[in-house]
Amino acid sequence: MLLNIGHTSKYRFEHPVHYGLQQLRKTPKSRSSQAIRNWTIEIEGGRIETEFTDHHANDVTLISFDPSATEITIQCRGLVETTDEHGVVGKQRGCIPLWLFQRSTELTRATPNVRRLTKGLREAHDNDIALLHALSARIIDAVRYEIGQTDTATSADTAIERGSGVCQDHAHIFIAAARAMDFPARYVSGYLMMDDRTEQDATHAWAEAHIDGIGWVGFDISNAMSPDDRYVRVATGLDYGEAAPISGLRFGAGSEALTVDVTVAQQ
Repeated sequence: MLLNIGHTSKYRFEHPVHYGLQQLRKTPKSRSSQAIRNWTIEIEGGRIETEFTDHHANDVTLISFDPSATEITIQCRGLVETTDEHGVVGKQRGCIPLWLFQRSTELTRATPNVRRLTKGLREAHDNDIALLHALSARIIDAVRYEIGQTDTATSADTAIERGSGVCQDHAHIFIAAARAMDFPARYVSGYLMMDDRTEQDATHAWAEAHIDGIGWVGFDISNAMSPDDRYVRVATGLDYGEAAPISGLRFGAGSEALTVDVTVAQQ
């Protein structure tokens, strides 16, 4: 499937920014299941300083703000061709050992709340894929999808306590629980073409677990499925912090307002 993607982020600052530097992880990965036909990043109110590949094999673009900027617009667009691999990404690539993906983070700690979601799963399933789909079903039953109840700093444990969250929270809970059952697991940020509309509320997030003999397999907990050719993988990491579309710093007083426009359509 050929997907046409547009992603615009616009910041407006209350006062001029003296200095700003941001890392963008907005360029899709090139893998066997997806190929970038073209991809551009344009900046208004700043400039691209350099580009590099991080330790998770994410394509990172480093940008700076123009001096005394009051507004900056980051516009990404392009075509990505995808194939349906039924969620299977394959073997681990790069220099990171698999054991690193079993390490917990502040957002993915295996607390008692997390461990309760794993209770009895090993005994009930002798197939790892079935086990992890069962875990996914338990998470969506325990934490309903609801916008506005959590933010990027919300941990898996807090989302379980609240009983509501979004795709990011579902991914963090899955990762924490999978690691508690000795599966390497990681966070994925990307795009999803919805069946009923072109304009999306935001980018999407899901999780991947590494299964012996298969490799990395994706699980979209919020939609109760494994990713198909409507999904585009952009960045991966131990949690949201390592795969966030934008991260960085700025110096300057006052508040900021952010608007995001995301469109995904079949070409």
